[in-house]
Amino acid sequence: MIRTLTIFLATLFTLVITHAQPAAKAENKPYRVVASGKQVTIKSTKDIRSVMVWTAGGHRILEQKDINATSFTFSIGISGKVFFLLVELKGNERYTEKIGLRE
Repeated sequence: MIRTLTIFLATLFTLVITHAQPAAKAENKPYRVVASGKQVTIKSTKDIRSVMVWTAGGHRILEQKDINATSFTFSIGISGKVFFLLVELKGNERYTEKIGLRE
């Protein structure tokens, strides 16, 4: 658990540093996040291996492994507007994203 959190924070820190510098080209993600209320759907062009979600305070609220599908839907059962998402795709490609939900 600590190793996973460390990897997530290191990836998040790298993204913050990368986005602080001017980007020449925007990265095209092979997935899309669609939120409707508290329900979140991830649709991907590649198979999704795992998904993890944290609150803005750092509490993990979801860890789903071995999904192996191009679409994954989950509901967030706690109050909050900002969450962090880690999506791992086939080929060990990892993407992190900050998502906001309306209450």
